[in-house]
Amino acid sequence: MRMRSPRRVSAEVLAAQLAITTGVMVLATCLFLAPLGSELDDAATHRALSIAQTTAADPDIAREVLTTVPSSAGPVQREAERIRRATDALYVVVMDTRGVRWSHTTTAEIGRHVSTDPSAALAGREIRGIDDGTLGRSARAKVPLYDDRGRLVGAVSVGIAYDSVRGRLLDAVPALLLCAGAALAVGALAAVAVARRLRRRTHGVGFADISALLDEREAMLHAVREGVVAFDRLGRIRLANDEALRLLGLDAGATGRPLDEVLAPGRTTDVLAGRVAGTDLLTVSGGRVLVANRMPTRDGGAVVTLRDRTELEQLGRELDSSQGLLDALRAQDHEHANRLHTVLGLLELGRHDMAAEYVAEIASAHRASAEQIAERVRDPLLSALLVGKTAIAAERGVELRLSDATLLHHRVVDARDLVTVLGNLVDNALEAVAERRRGDPSAESRVEVELRAEHTTAVVRVCDTGPGVPPEERERIFVEGWSTKRPPPAPGTGVLPRGRGLGLALVRRLAERYGGMARVTARAGGGAVFTVVLPEALAPSGTAGDGLPVRPFTAAGEPR
Repeated sequence: MRMRSPRRVSAEVLAAQLAITTGVMVLATCLFLAPLGSELDDAATHRALSIAQTTAADPDIAREVLTTVPSSAGPVQREAERIRRATDALYVVVMDTRGVRWSHTTTAEIGRHVSTDPSAALAGREIRGIDDGTLGRSARAKVPLYDDRGRLVGAVSVGIAYDSVRGRLLDAVPALLLCAGAALAVGALAAVAVARRLRRRTHGVGFADISALLDEREAMLHAVREGVVAFDRLGRIRLANDEALRLLGLDAGATGRPLDEVLAPGRTTDVLAGRVAGTDLLTVSGGRVLVANRMPTRDGGAVVTLRDRTELEQLGRELDSSQGLLDALRAQDHEHANRLHTVLGLLELGRHDMAAEYVAEIASAHRASAEQIAERVRDPLLSALLVGKTAIAAERGVELRLSDATLLHHRVVDARDLVTVLGNLVDNALEAVAERRRGDPSAESRVEVELRAEHTTAVVRVCDTGPGVPPEERERIFVEGWSTKRPPPAPGTGVLPRGRGLGLALVRRLAERYGGMARVTARAGGGAVFTVVLPEALAPSGTAGDGLPVRPFTAAGEPR
């Protein structure tokens, strides 16, 4: 069986409009013709009544009815015929009080009783209507006939041929049909114009196709694992799929409401509303890191897509922590290997006392540095990170030290976030110092770290003696994929190696997630100062993150 091709929307609308227009014109014509016939009949009976009244008003006719006898040659017949011919009536009949005719179009009927009931007119009432008589169907009127003293002496009956009334009606039909046809033509042209406009707007698809497209759109929107939110030109939510509602923490009732009513003020609302420009914008909603892209539509609205990057961010932080641990172990391994070689040489030379003193000196220095870090930074992960970075810095010939203002006795709510921030800032500072040393070996090589608590806010500040960051680049360095270091691109791709331009971007994202900020300024004497503020990153003073009292830790991470 061959399937019928779906009719286009424009064709269906055209057919529907033509049918409606035709039906309306036919109905209007019928509604016009129906009262027209009644009006013509009413006009004919009124005309018959007027002729009858005029005839009855002639005093000679009433006097002759009283003084003469019915005759085809009598004065009543002559006057009645004169009036009939003058008015083009079908008949003018004058009767006496007995109902006997004194005049008639057919002279043989004179002197005979009328064929219709004259009682109403002989009772003094005027009547009119459509009746059947000896001359056929006619529009008739009957009025009483009075003499000059007001006595009833008979009646006058006047008839107008009904066929002439129907002829008038039929004569009016062509003009009515012409008007109806003209109106129908105008309606058809308007329908064609509307159909063409719809064909352009709907691209020639049919109603079935539109219904199928809508069903497919709904299925696709709610099946994709990305959030999709559509806004109209007034900023109201026109559509939101299930994933978008989940990511933004909204319910189905948000549809149709302005964005500012369903979301609290903040970066997420600004990004969705288009008040923040850019692509792949990062925002935090309900503890989730989202990547948003906004695309305007032709009607003044916009469509926003949302991707959940929370798990990716967590994996990135864990990878950074693992990488930092590997670097620290590698540096310590290299340093320990050198020291062991020195000890082995002293032993082979037989200088056992000097070897013992050397081992004791190294152990004491290392223990003092680790204990100093652990005393000022009570969190074991952060203190371990600083100890490891100190070893890496020493291997690179860079002095890494804590500032005098460093003091972090509070327990960190999520130490992994601070490890990510501190590790990236220190790595960035070490690379900056190393870059300056390559150009000027005599330049100062120092990195200073400051960690302190302001109630439940953690403040991280890292200063370096590197080349610094020009003012025009102080915002761009926090953009993902942008880096002040320009190594050669991967062969044949023109793309920077993986991992470049991600560290500082992660730092800013975490700061924004906590509602804080990350910025870079110039250091007095040269270099850069990176400051990160993380509100609510610390547990209240005197309690650990799980509500337990804070206990100091050693450099190895064991409680004292």
